[in-house]
Amino acid sequence: MEKASLIVIVGPSGCGKDSLISYARHKLAAESGIVFCHRYITRAANAGSENHIHLTEEEFTSRKSAGLFAMHWQSYGHHYGIGIEINQWLAKGVSVVVNGSRSHIADIQDNYPELKVVWVDVNEATLKQRLIARGREPLDAIEQRLQRNKTFFEYDKRRLQSRLIMLDNNAALQEAGEQLILLLRNHLGSRICA
Repeated sequence: MEKASLIVIVGPSGCGKDSLISYARHKLAAESGIVFCHRYITRAANAGSENHIHLTEEEFTSRKSAGLFAMHWQSYGHHYGIGIEINQWLAKGVSVVVNGSRSHIADIQDNYPELKVVWVDVNEATLKQRLIARGREPLDAIEQRLQRNKTFFEYDKRRLQSRLIMLDNNAALQEAGEQLILLLRNHLGSRICA
């Protein structure tokens, strides 16, 4: 059986990860060689555009204590988790796409040697415009996010090397979405049929 891959989609808040993952999930829904993992988040189910599973802080802590997360992290006041079900999917030869965290790639690559990281990249002007359009944060918080993005990118680009695949998302969603689908098909080979 061909080895399955864990594909983690990362990038700064506002770069379009949720939209791209949703686009690819819809287009590849009938494909049997790949699944798109839902995250468990302590954020209301109707907050943002991500199709996630809402947990209270108590539920999240309980699941974490029981070892039910393959990976977990905290960011901007929320807890995020990826369930251990991904390990079973990978063991069955099914590749898994995860909306991940740039901060925790080192932990992930230690546990998943088959890891591929897709970095969704947007230029600073586009990212700033998208963050402002969301209307979630004041301008000073947005400037902090932009600065954090520069720091993360330079560090992770060096650290990830051969695992890192860049995906430009400065244009229309359909353009980057089709690039992501092509990228997934190319990296997963015959297990996904065109």
